[in-house]
Amino acid sequence: MEISIEPWKRLVIHEVIEYKFEDWVKQIAFSTRSSGGGIPTMQWTNGIVFSPANFPTTNSTVQEQLEGTLHWSSVSFAIKATFEKQIVKENATINLVDVSVNEIFKKLASSLKAHSKYTTDG
Repeated sequence: MEISIEPWKRLVIHEVIEYKFEDWVKQIAFSTRSSGGGIPTMQWTNGIVFSPANFPTTNSTVQEQLEGTLHWSSVSFAIKATFEKQIVKENATINLVDVSVNEIFKKLASSLKAHSKYTTDG
């Protein structure tokens, strides 16, 4: 039996939405209270908090994935220098997950920092 590990070749993001961290937290807290939902989770990597939105699974997107290209319809992000497991604001709790071990997410964080309006790094 042959085992093949084939990393993704490309990530295409069709829309990038940047927030100031505090504003985004307030928006998420309000949305969570309004919908009566559970605890939202955001991903953190090397100073960036982000949340991607995928395209629906279709024949076209599956074909692109088989060829090594991921498509995200959008990614929302904010600068957050330090990692915290939980943030409690506006009577809402938001969990953060440190996904820094993922190479794609590390490259994504670098790219988003470079395009940020709010970072002092980029």
